[in-house]
Amino acid sequence: MYEIPTAYREGMRVPARVFQSLEGLPALLSDHAVDQLVNVTTLPGIVDAAMGMPDMHEGYGFPVGGVAATLLPDGVISPGGIGFDINCGVRLLVSSLERPDKSVVETIVGELQRSVPSGAGRSGKWSFAGKKLDKILEGGAPVLVRDHGIGSEEDLNFIESGGVLEGADASAVSDRARQRGGDQLGTLGSGNHFLEVQIVDEVFDEAVAQRLGLLPGRMTVLVHSGSRGFGHQVCTDYVRAMDAAMRRYGIHVPDRQLACAPFSSPEGQRYFAAMCAAANFGFSNRHLIGHVVRDVFRRTFGEKQGHLRLIYDVGHNTAKVEKHNGQKLCVHRKGATRAFGPSSRDIPAGYRDIGQPVFIPGSMGTSSFVLIGTDKANATSMGSACHGAGRQMSRAAAKKKVTGAELRKELEARGIVIRCSSNQELAEEAPAAYKDVDRVVDVVHEAGIARKVVRLRPIGVVKG
Repeated sequence: MYEIPTAYREGMRVPARVFQSLEGLPALLSDHAVDQLVNVTTLPGIVDAAMGMPDMHEGYGFPVGGVAATLLPDGVISPGGIGFDINCGVRLLVSSLERPDKSVVETIVGELQRSVPSGAGRSGKWSFAGKKLDKILEGGAPVLVRDHGIGSEEDLNFIESGGVLEGADASAVSDRARQRGGDQLGTLGSGNHFLEVQIVDEVFDEAVAQRLGLLPGRMTVLVHSGSRGFGHQVCTDYVRAMDAAMRRYGIHVPDRQLACAPFSSPEGQRYFAAMCAAANFGFSNRHLIGHVVRDVFRRTFGEKQGHLRLIYDVGHNTAKVEKHNGQKLCVHRKGATRAFGPSSRDIPAGYRDIGQPVFIPGSMGTSSFVLIGTDKANATSMGSACHGAGRQMSRAAAKKKVTGAELRKELEARGIVIRCSSNQELAEEAPAAYKDVDRVVDVVHEAGIARKVVRLRPIGVVKG
């Protein structure tokens, strides 16, 4: 853990702290992420420190991989500290099947691509409008289970916050957000979103791996998607509103992208209500995608063999009201996830003796990791861990260095079945564009934020 003290720059209210390996420092300092983290320390009401996870890189206002908590009721809430893809997150499903041959993987990946719409602006087979959409925005994944028979009550036990953030208000959402997102539930999106078929490649903690059903060779599916155009529009709407609100509350920030308002203010409360609605959209989106993935496996392998059990669904890009050290806080996690330990009452009862599952995905040709949160994380990082490897190369730079066609051939030669309709988007998400996920995970493990359980190796990928 590296710390930048408040003496570094005028206006800092708390230190800036970064979790990083010595080898990772040059990449960390190659963009403006550290400057952005220092800017975050100036926010009114911030407590403890502005924290950067080992995947941290430059973002909008806040760095991606940034964590910051403000003291309620009057500490600020900032849309830039949550991001545009509100409640982008990951869901891990595990099967009882082991080490399928390539022809089976090709069948599964082909069916997944046909069954889950992907790409910018793509709509899905479900269309929710009017009161039906409002109910999902305010009630999240439980509405899909209880009103539409999609998934099960057991699933809800293994989604962060039960698949719903309390405090959502559909009336705080603009008509434009509804138009952009109403028909996008159950869709993958574009960019770094993916469906990945994997096998358990290495076990680090046998006891926990057994508990989770992550046995060597076992086949899993990792879903990565968020709130699509709906969440993007919510963020867009409220960045503008917050920019105007700062003048009314006498707030001055070093970067307008940090636009914010007191959490207790009308503007803060309205944004929080809209953000919670977008988060519920994100939970519901992954729940519908998971439902389709299960259907593909049942059709391919039969009802019994094709069963997929949900291990956990966890979001990043949210702000949540939590208690830490006896204080009621608004915890911003942008490109960061919860990593709560065994003593937390906010994780499923079935995990309270081991800690919450934490997922750190790689990028197509690299491994993904399953970890478990620790009680140490509550004191060290506001119970937070990183959400991936983190970009080290812009999308434009990646396209100059790698061609999609060459990357496709390389991945296929390594036994990874890849489906992406655009070679250009494939190049943008090349493994070389991301930091070394093994190093990033080692930092999380060595810092005691979360403990490694298993490594997952990709065998088939559908990219957005």
